[in-house]
Amino acid sequence: MSILRPTRWAAALDRHAPLPEYPRPQLARDSYLNLNGVWDYAFTGQAAGPEGSLGGAAPQVFDGEIVVPFSPESVLSGVGRQLQPYEALWYRRTVALPEGFVPCDGRVLLHFGAVDQSCRVLVDGVEVGRHTGGFLPFACDVTEAFAGSLGEPHELLVEVTDVSDMGYHARGKQKLDRGGIWYTAQSGIWQTVWVEAVPALHVDRLVLVPDLPGGCLEVTVHAGGMPAGASGAVGPDAPVARIQVHDGGALVAQVDAPAGTLARVPIPDARPWTPEAPHLYDVRVTLGDDEVRGYAGMRSFGVGRDERGVPRLLLNGEPYFHAGVLDQGYWSDGLLTAPSDEAMVHDIATMKDLGFTMLRKHIKIEPLRWYHHCDRLGILVWQDMVNGGTSYRPAVITAPVAVPLRISDRFYGLFGRADVEGRGEFLREVDATVEHLRSVVSLAVWVPFNEGWGQFDAARVAARVRALDPTRTVDHTSGWHDQRAGDLRSLHVYFKPFRVPRRRDRRVLVLSEYGGYNLRLEGRDFSEKDFGYKKLDDAAALGEAFEALHRDQIVPAIPRGLSATVYTQLSDVEDELNGLLTYDREVAKLPADLVRSVNAELRLG
Repeated sequence: MSILRPTRWAAALDRHAPLPEYPRPQLARDSYLNLNGVWDYAFTGQAAGPEGSLGGAAPQVFDGEIVVPFSPESVLSGVGRQLQPYEALWYRRTVALPEGFVPCDGRVLLHFGAVDQSCRVLVDGVEVGRHTGGFLPFACDVTEAFAGSLGEPHELLVEVTDVSDMGYHARGKQKLDRGGIWYTAQSGIWQTVWVEAVPALHVDRLVLVPDLPGGCLEVTVHAGGMPAGASGAVGPDAPVARIQVHDGGALVAQVDAPAGTLARVPIPDARPWTPEAPHLYDVRVTLGDDEVRGYAGMRSFGVGRDERGVPRLLLNGEPYFHAGVLDQGYWSDGLLTAPSDEAMVHDIATMKDLGFTMLRKHIKIEPLRWYHHCDRLGILVWQDMVNGGTSYRPAVITAPVAVPLRISDRFYGLFGRADVEGRGEFLREVDATVEHLRSVVSLAVWVPFNEGWGQFDAARVAARVRALDPTRTVDHTSGWHDQRAGDLRSLHVYFKPFRVPRRRDRRVLVLSEYGGYNLRLEGRDFSEKDFGYKKLDDAAALGEAFEALHRDQIVPAIPRGLSATVYTQLSDVEDELNGLLTYDREVAKLPADLVRSVNAELRLG
């Protein structure tokens, strides 16, 4: 029987206003209305077909109340029910815009941080948008739908279907038949919902790319609501944006540039961003009557050779060791949704305090506030793409943990990628993920595929990611089924000692998963099952094993080329009891001084 112990932040949760913070820190406005809180919900049996279907009739009677943005499967939602592949989940609430909310001739945008997997949005019974992709944001222009007398309430309905691992859509670590390394499937709205008012001409996207060697910040202001004749193109009719960069309140630079063009904003004597000194510059952009706020950090990533000719990861042109930890982003009470902003900060700050310099965000895209906290607190991020594909073959995804095996990922069927539609959807979501997170300061490495889960054409995908974003490093296949592409030779080593392989490989060597030593703490475990890669009986034995692993295997490998490590993992997750913290984040299994000491040795190498 599963035990769902809530985190400490659950007690302070305001179910009428959970996660109230502005959800998009690098494109912030004052004119927004947070819609998190109590909605009505209902399950219906009208979804049909292997991929589910949208377009059913809204229920006349709803089942009860759900706390958005927590999925119905989570404790914090107040529901505790699994959405099945042949069901639909409906949400309902009313929205009334406050006086003065919409500027003259302005637009009203309805934003969803993430809805898993497919959804349809209706206002007063009229469809205003659809979306598929459970980990990416979308918005609906609801200006006409919200038109009417001031303060008039409008009914907002959201219909959701989620086939989870029964189809090819991106799903991450979710599985309807959970267990082991696969976790409880969740569905529906799981990131913030908000309404935003913007002028007719407004900033739609803001791309911020530092050029540290060139001493400038590259800024592209993408406009929405372009005037007739401009069509978003560069030319005499394109509206002009004013870009200002401030440092601690002092104006550093100001540039005027047409929307849609790349502007190089000089940053004199730029202060580099590092995990040790995460300096950020404030950015303010004015476009017509629209003003948005953001921030940027001056840093560069890359690969190069150290003084002995060994390939290394570079930060700001110098070798920098990435001492990382695997971060699944699951919570005992909220599943994929952190119970509060403070909870997100806790995980990041705790790992940084333990001496880690990097988090590998594993098979999940977090809310933008999570990346904001990484940026401001100072910790590097390796970002996994979210895997999809149909059923995975154990011989492909599990056997290589014990037996060296490299299979060409052109055999699509072996990797659960026989479907053309699924491959196309994954590529579109790769593109969207890069664009969504492009301006994140701390994001250092893209990871398209992990352990063969839905892998295909990894070399081509790596080239695609590099073309989209040449400023970051690419780990094309984390774990196994290496296609000899990307910037990194990326190994996962469990159940056996780690040794630097004999190789003639110009790529940087990284140990992108290892360890995973598990310790069960009674009363803080999730179930009777116990998954990990080495079982220890008590905290003292765990500490001795952790220290010996690094002293005997990991630290000696660094002079021979090892340039990054990712210890498994930040916290326990359901059956996995191999976290540094328990699932509820209440107990640290290892002494902080021991972990700090080990990480200090890694960084000294």
